[in-house]
Amino acid sequence: MASEHIIKSYDDELQRLRKTIVEMGGRAESQLAAAIEAVVRRDSDLAAQVIEGDQAVDQLERDLDNLAIRLLALRQPMARDLREIVAALKIGSDLERICDYAANVAKRSIALSQAPPAQPTHALPRMAHLALTLVKDVIDAYVARDADKAIVVWNRDEELDEMYSSLFREFLTYMMEDPRNIGVYTHLLFMAKNIERIGDHATNIAEDLYYLVHGTPLDQVRPKRDKSSLEVVADRPAESGAL
Repeated sequence: MASEHIIKSYDDELQRLRKTIVEMGGRAESQLAAAIEAVVRRDSDLAAQVIEGDQAVDQLERDLDNLAIRLLALRQPMARDLREIVAALKIGSDLERICDYAANVAKRSIALSQAPPAQPTHALPRMAHLALTLVKDVIDAYVARDADKAIVVWNRDEELDEMYSSLFREFLTYMMEDPRNIGVYTHLLFMAKNIERIGDHATNIAEDLYYLVHGTPLDQVRPKRDKSSLEVVADRPAESGAL
């Protein structure tokens, strides 16, 4: 817990900065949860609500930026206070991007709901649940200033990468087996990539929190298991009667 400053308004402004981050984190969680629910229920109305809700997050980021700039200009913060403000700017940007990706998933779900149900759609909620857990845990770590919990999030992103790589291979296989699947599985592939990117931004937040708490950057190499850019799916012989 940061010590009180002589000027109470300074403490109030720093507290408002923290509260804005927490509010953005809560919205990021609810936006992602609703986007996935829209996928599962094939609910275009719910997806539209997620897309519309992204504007509120954009406004929160603008408010956060304005407050941070005001603090930097008028308070001339040093040491822990300076790290607090810089970290808030970076974390706010990551949370805004997480909400953007949730909105992207919602947009794809509208197109997907107009097509026949696809078999592996059930895999997306599992992947999204892990991404949602990472976002929730890293925001909880921010509130508690718990760098150890942030490191747990940082390491668990590797699980999300592995899930994405597995889905990538599965979706490509379905596309190759029947070209009529390409449209549906392209949407699913982009949705999975958006969820994988949410994990990357949660990892960014974990790194910023570590720096905020310790005053030094995390000096480990970020674990990555997304090998999709290196994947090669072997072509299969055409089956008899295939189109």
